[in-house]
Amino acid sequence: MKNIALHSIHEKLGAKMVPFAGYNMPVQYEGVTAEHLTVRAAVGVFDVSHMGEFLVRGENALALIQKVTSNDASKLEIGDAQYSCFPNEDNGIVDDLLCYRLQENEYLLVVNASNIEKDWNWISTYNKDFNAILKDVSDTYSLLAIQGPKAVTAMQSLSSLDLAAISFYKFKIGDFAGKENVIISATGYTGAGGFEIYCKNEDAMHIWSKVFEAGAAFGIKPIGLAARDTLRLEMGYCLYGNDIDDKTSPIEAGLGWITKFTKDFVNARALAKEKEQKPSRKLVAFELDERGIPRQGYAIVDENKNPIGTVTSGTMSPCLQKGIGMGYVPAILAKVGTKIYIQVRKKAIPATLIKLPFYKG
Repeated sequence: MKNIALHSIHEKLGAKMVPFAGYNMPVQYEGVTAEHLTVRAAVGVFDVSHMGEFLVRGENALALIQKVTSNDASKLEIGDAQYSCFPNEDNGIVDDLLCYRLQENEYLLVVNASNIEKDWNWISTYNKDFNAILKDVSDTYSLLAIQGPKAVTAMQSLSSLDLAAISFYKFKIGDFAGKENVIISATGYTGAGGFEIYCKNEDAMHIWSKVFEAGAAFGIKPIGLAARDTLRLEMGYCLYGNDIDDKTSPIEAGLGWITKFTKDFVNARALAKEKEQKPSRKLVAFELDERGIPRQGYAIVDENKNPIGTVTSGTMSPCLQKGIGMGYVPAILAKVGTKIYIQVRKKAIPATLIKLPFYKG
């Protein structure tokens, strides 16, 4: 197991540390619900330094990215970020990712920690035709997600940049907490607003300290990965390994909006055909009509208890105080308002399909 740069700080704060994607990570501090509500109401800090970062440079950098990702990276200006995925050749997804355009011919790809080696090998295989300059910098960067409605105000004293002027899915590279060349990105995985801060490992301890000094008056708290999961689920954001994987297509997962057929990319022809003919199943979102907590792997059944699908993500929503989840069902049953049932132990609990997000603020 690898330790992230701030491992000792999390231990001192009393975090429950768990193995995750090859790293020892803080899963919670004071409790999932309290941490979740802190992010929704004020500001919290996640250490997500386990994420992977790849630099892609050179004249063919864009051409390589266009080939291996589903979204259209040619639309990116310097200072733009984009959500995308790596389609595989079997109508599945290698991983989902963020793509940042740093310079004219330089991009940063941010991938899931559990897929760093797989993603690197995947991109490298296709790079044989492009000869872009690839560099895995995952072990040199730390990543802090400062999330919540008070994040901008709380952090403004740490930078000469106008943080409020950095709009959603834009970023700036500049000074932050007394350190230079920090990527300040208006992205996140919570739907609560805020930033993701990319810095060198050697600067992480200093930046963490300054972030908590600046945020003290705003009720800032450290937040673990467990609350990150409940926050992203309230927004209906897909989690790789749960809602999307090597066997789910971006079309059936509701990710058609990041799948652009205006360019050629891996498996584009098959995915275009699936979109045209409509997928046989779809990822849906549901709320339980009665008390209960849906969990990953629970069966989705019809009124006669016949299996029709499986829950991919589920939890008790701290904000809505009801069971919520996502899962795949036949496309014919995927209409909003449809009644389904979730098999929770011996009881089939009724649920209703809803339009995302669950939490609307």
